[in-house]
Amino acid sequence: MRRIGCRTMRREREEEPTGNLLFPDLATDEPQQLLDGSARLALKARGSGAPEDAPRFHRFIFIERDAKRCAELEALKSEPEFAALAADIRVEQGDANAEIQKICAKNWSGHRAVLFLDPYGMQVEWQTIEAIAKTKAIDLWLLFPLGIGVSRLLTRSGEIPKGWRTRLDKLLGTTNWYDEFYKVEHKADLFGNDEERVVKATNETIARYFNDRLKTIFPANGVAEPGVLRNSSNNPLYLLCFAAGNNRGAPIAVKIANHILKETR
Repeated sequence: MRRIGCRTMRREREEEPTGNLLFPDLATDEPQQLLDGSARLALKARGSGAPEDAPRFHRFIFIERDAKRCAELEALKSEPEFAALAADIRVEQGDANAEIQKICAKNWSGHRAVLFLDPYGMQVEWQTIEAIAKTKAIDLWLLFPLGIGVSRLLTRSGEIPKGWRTRLDKLLGTTNWYDEFYKVEHKADLFGNDEERVVKATNETIARYFNDRLKTIFPANGVAEPGVLRNSSNNPLYLLCFAAGNNRGAPIAVKIANHILKETR
């Protein structure tokens, strides 16, 4: 059985100063610390309390668009801690959506994998998530940009710039999200006149909507209730989502995921 540890890394535009970022607070230390280290964690993964000779991932594929970050990932092979894994580590430079879709298009019969997607922003496209689900072999861990992405693109007025709409369409894989995230309420004012008010979805509504979307392409019993990763002010940054690719193994996979996620709920 082959298992692959995959990741994307966090910088959307490495060369841009904080002031030019769409969401400046993503450049602060806290979100960076949240996303750092997943490559190392994958290389160390053997299960909680497992002995040194316990089974590990058989192959690791790290995907990164930035050349400097790729070099950092390649350098892991030379570290004493990971030297024994060097032959099993593959670093791909390119767009994660394109590279993952190519990997998913291969024959997955008889193989299994775990894929961890931790984008810096809203780069992951629904088309990529669909490709992962179609393999019926890949268990997905995904950081969904709830507070640092989707919620901020949803303006209070409901008037969303075309570019932002396009990003949300690609992330959610549909244009129907608008009717789910905005509701029109009617209320009489002091003079009895009808007053119309646009109500924007809460983070809880957005989270539930996305998790329900995952259930439409992964096994219905294979999608765990997500956790929420927050900053020190208790504001939600990301949803930590899990979806099992294989229907037969879904119940056990979700049980394990729930154990991991319970501290983030």
